[in-house]
Amino acid sequence: MSTETTPEETTTPAAPRAPRVVVLDHGSGNVRSVVRALEAAGAEVSLTADAAQALEADGLVVPGVGAFAATMDQIRAVDGPRIIERRLAGGRPVLGICVGLQVMFDAGTEHGVRAEGLGEWPGEVTALQAAIVPHMGWNTVETADGSRLFAGVEDERFYFVHSYGARSWDLEAHPRLLPPQVSWAVHGGDRFVAAVENGPLTATQFHPEKSGAAGARLLRNWLDTLPAGAAAPGTASGPGAAPADGPGTEPPA
Repeated sequence: MSTETTPEETTTPAAPRAPRVVVLDHGSGNVRSVVRALEAAGAEVSLTADAAQALEADGLVVPGVGAFAATMDQIRAVDGPRIIERRLAGGRPVLGICVGLQVMFDAGTEHGVRAEGLGEWPGEVTALQAAIVPHMGWNTVETADGSRLFAGVEDERFYFVHSYGARSWDLEAHPRLLPPQVSWAVHGGDRFVAAVENGPLTATQFHPEKSGAAGARLLRNWLDTLPAGAAAPGTASGPGAAPADGPGTEPPA
């Protein structure tokens, strides 16, 4: 009797592919650090404003620094509202960072000027009420119970640089949907939204790409939620991982 094996018997399952992520290139400053951090966390990353690529990617990242109104103008210029809305309608993950979190709300008011946001969440982004503004530097986060985004880094510090924030949360939970998980931070006694996990829409007020090992782990946690499955092995994910980038000097948001 022959003991030879067939090709089907010797084939091993293919390793999960790296999740494909698009960083929306709408003109936000210093997005290269976001790209590098996502690559270090195990993603295959494209920096582009191409709508087809942004719609087809496993994950879309919407960065933002500077003023709320200017960021909205930049996002509109690359058809960002339609791209973001179509992805969310199809349950496809989106991650907003810094002003990329702020624009998910109904509106933002800066220096007395109110600008319309994307309207994914009710509420308005307003000036922080603290003696020292901008809020710039490392801060802890009051993480939501059961947060998947903060798994393993619940007690770590993250890097913030902003003068405005969402200082209330007004979205009512839908009885048939999982309630949003909202994490908070405090600066100078003023409490504001630090992160939101709301179905396919996730966002952070802080910069994970500038938050060292904790930020690297948080990005890996987000990548692990994407349809492609777990990020590639051997990537930065634990407390000992090297920082993706040091604290930056972008203008406060």
